[in-house]
Amino acid sequence: MLGRELARPKVLTGDLTAEGLGLSSEDLAWVEANCDSMLHNAASLTFISTSKEGEPWRSNVGGTQNVLDLCRQTGIRDFHHVSTSYVAGLRSGAVLESELDVGQEFGNDYERSKVQAETMVREADFLSPPTVYRPAIIVGDSQTGFTSTFHGFYATLNLAYTLTRAMHEMESGEADVPTRITLDGTEQKNFVPVDWVSAVMAHILTNRQFHGDTYHLTPTDPTTTGDIKAVLEEAYGLKNAELYGYGKEIDNPTEVESLFYEHFKVYNSYWRDDPRFDSSNTQRVAPHLPCPKVDREMLLMMARKAIEMDFKFRDVPVSTPAETTAN
Repeated sequence: MLGRELARPKVLTGDLTAEGLGLSSEDLAWVEANCDSMLHNAASLTFISTSKEGEPWRSNVGGTQNVLDLCRQTGIRDFHHVSTSYVAGLRSGAVLESELDVGQEFGNDYERSKVQAETMVREADFLSPPTVYRPAIIVGDSQTGFTSTFHGFYATLNLAYTLTRAMHEMESGEADVPTRITLDGTEQKNFVPVDWVSAVMAHILTNRQFHGDTYHLTPTDPTTTGDIKAVLEEAYGLKNAELYGYGKEIDNPTEVESLFYEHFKVYNSYWRDDPRFDSSNTQRVAPHLPCPKVDREMLLMMARKAIEMDFKFRDVPVSTPAETTAN
């Protein structure tokens, strides 16, 4: 695409949760001599913690502090931080890119930890004004459906697929549970394809005039939970599902319904109606990169791709030149 070859990247192996990121003195010297920018994208997606020493605090807060300490030590001032639009917590209505902690309540520890991490980045006085990216719910590639992670949306798909498949085996193909879904179908979810997020971030990273601002990487046209239900029905053979109403308690749940919601409870806060994320900054700097609409057809393609991948990503081992020649 660039019309020229690029030098092979130098890979340094370390530990986000270790002092100095676990890098050797030689590695730290190389960073100081060769690096002037930091893109911090490492995070734990754990929703519920058992202590402040565990995840997501260990990676999202402690890890961010270690990255900041390394930048201070090596003189890096240009900092790019990947946060999340869900630092908004349980807010409703419009959420601006300029807002962070406005006293909002939170749905889980992941959101709390990301607010704390972003605050730390903004308060680091040795940095130039940081560039902050706040993606919404990242799903697969808009063209192929490929994904390398299976959290959130995919965890729900995996659970529904597993239970539906079990019911096919138990009831001669009739997968009619869970019959009641505690949503009303109108809730909006801000799904964004991973290839679009990558394209917008790359555009901002490579244009210094856009640095130092905050960008909501969010859709202008969110997906509804009604579309998600339709995908579950078509992709997984889920039948007789009823949109029972948002947050309603199910009376006399069946055994499978009880099993579903027992496993699903960690994501209860995830399946709420989203606020509306203003993305004026993103639209201003990347008008040529509109967010693809994650509609029913695209979700269906992604769901089928997840089944094909068995909800797992196995990286292909990289062959060295010597191994390639030997083969």
